[in-house]
Amino acid sequence: MLDVLAGFIQELRAAGLPVSLTENLDAMEAVRHIPIEDRDAFKYALAATLVKSNAHWKAFETVFEVYFSLRGGEWRLDPDKEDELDAMLGGAAGGDIQTGGGGAMDQLSPEQLAEMLYRALLDADEAMMRALARQAVTRFAGMEPGRPVGGTYYLYRTLRNLDLDSVLERLMDASRQQAGELTPLEERLEQDEYQTRITHLRQEIEAEIRRRLVADRGAEAMAKTLRKPLPEDVDFMHATRDELAALRRAIQPLARKLAVRLARKRRHGRKGPLDFRNTVRHSLSYGGVPAEPKFRYPRPSKPEIVVVADISGSVAAFARFTLQFVYAIANQFSKVRAFVFIDGIDEVTRFFEGIDDVADAVHRVNTEADVVWVDGHSDYGHAFTTFYEKWGQEIGPKTTLILLGDARNNYHASQSWVVKELRKKARHVYWLNPEPRSYWDTGDSIVSEYSIHTDGAYECRNLRQLERFVESLA
Repeated sequence: MLDVLAGFIQELRAAGLPVSLTENLDAMEAVRHIPIEDRDAFKYALAATLVKSNAHWKAFETVFEVYFSLRGGEWRLDPDKEDELDAMLGGAAGGDIQTGGGGAMDQLSPEQLAEMLYRALLDADEAMMRALARQAVTRFAGMEPGRPVGGTYYLYRTLRNLDLDSVLERLMDASRQQAGELTPLEERLEQDEYQTRITHLRQEIEAEIRRRLVADRGAEAMAKTLRKPLPEDVDFMHATRDELAALRRAIQPLARKLAVRLARKRRHGRKGPLDFRNTVRHSLSYGGVPAEPKFRYPRPSKPEIVVVADISGSVAAFARFTLQFVYAIANQFSKVRAFVFIDGIDEVTRFFEGIDDVADAVHRVNTEADVVWVDGHSDYGHAFTTFYEKWGQEIGPKTTLILLGDARNNYHASQSWVVKELRKKARHVYWLNPEPRSYWDTGDSIVSEYSIHTDGAYECRNLRQLERFVESLA
């Protein structure tokens, strides 16, 4: 058991979850008081000691399912269901139902299996759904030991044969017949309820496929196959639709946490210069000995942020999440202004004023901003020159200017002198690039022509790197 827990903790760390030695020991202590047969209690005891963010729950759950697969008595049917199956088959089902091999379930014809599945979903019978999920995988998945095929393929084959869409239609017909007539609301509620049960069945089938793959390949190999990056480690430029949705959900909690950290950092800033007069005054209580030095505490001002972002092509997602993240913690800055460009440039600060949902403002930026000058291909030189001519005089010594983009300029003139002039006027100028550093200055990328005039150019491919950079601003 200790070896399994050690492998489980190691895989959590490999997946990106921050699990300290103390939390490891806490988990070991917690499971001493939880019977492993109570799978839910065992799972949540581990989660309570090891998971610190809701965004990490999915990764934890996947690793848990691999290392502590479903097995044993959870598959057993109650006596009434065994009698029902026995009556359907006309023979003795006995205790072999839960074995999934050589028992009564194997004697079911396809029609009988479909009928049992329909009844289980109609009655929301979880035990029967687990047993049927196991039997469906045995019959339809076509799993072969040692075959290097992913679980998605086996899941597809199983669900294709079960035809759950037809089962849903049959369930809805049964509800209509029973109620006589359903209002549109009742129809929708009934459909949502049955869809939830079908989703639960699908999860049971996935769990059974995963359990068999673990038995065949080993927990460590399966965990490595199923490992996915945490939301804060997802690459902006290559995120899938599901990963983008996870990023959107992760931004607000992450922004709140960062805002608290920035406020605390500003409140408890390092000590300033020695306050000689105050030190002498307090030394009187020590007989004139300056035993307790006093310092002038700095009163740090909140920086003014100006963001200039490329929203063309593949970097659009990066710009979108950066704007959303910066405006989510806008109260930590004295002022935030936003500009977006492709080959033309437009100020979009107005879209963020007086709104509750930053995501809505970002959507308006992508659809309403006037950012096309000629052909809609990136032209950093023209965009920066226009910015300098229209708004350059508004950049001052309190301004921190953040330039976002991959600097792929389609071989236009760089006009890097603009960044040089802005650096003379601003407090700081930073460049954030969503591409890996190894891609910089390849092809039409001209990052170095701009970065030599900045206070630093940073690789910023995911939320973790973006959070680290924003924290350094305050």
